[in-house]
Amino acid sequence: MQHIEEISREARACRVCEAALPHGVRPVFQAAAEAPILIAGQAPGRRVHASGIPFDDPSGDRLRQWLGVDKATFYDPACFAIIPMGFCYPGTGKSGDLAPRKECAAIWREKMLAALPALELNLLIGQYAQEWHLGKSKQTLTERVHDWRTYYDVAPGLVRHLPLPHPSPRNNIWLKRNPWFEENIIPELQRLVADLLNKKRAS
Repeated sequence: MQHIEEISREARACRVCEAALPHGVRPVFQAAAEAPILIAGQAPGRRVHASGIPFDDPSGDRLRQWLGVDKATFYDPACFAIIPMGFCYPGTGKSGDLAPRKECAAIWREKMLAALPALELNLLIGQYAQEWHLGKSKQTLTERVHDWRTYYDVAPGLVRHLPLPHPSPRNNIWLKRNPWFEENIIPELQRLVADLLNKKRAS
């Protein structure tokens, strides 16, 4: 099996989707073999494409608040693997950023996840990540997030999943309509993340 460092080098050099990317190729992700938590998002936006830093935007500010971590911890690849469904910014359509390129997950996702043996919790942000990791469902994203324990309470030793909405400011209306998320689920999320990070530091 390849090490994550070797796979990451290959992924950063990938040019499979180059002709379809209006702003060019710039894969953005972070990973280390010892990371206990995976953040699976959609694809980099315009600001992240410009900086080359995952979640280097208002979405990232809110996500770090949700997780209860500072930037130093968030950007430590030994704490968080940040592997979106698409590594490159796909461009913008009529209603926002385009969907992540399907080629990316088909080529890289299983290979990368197999090289992350310490993962215990997958945070699945948005529809694309949830459908890849959990399979397609008749449930809406809201129903999946509300029923998060269905995906978290699995047999011991298996990687647990926790579906989340996207932390983008575009989702402010969703957050106002679903106050139970920040009232009930965010405290649980912060506890789970703190437990895993404390466990890692103690090992």
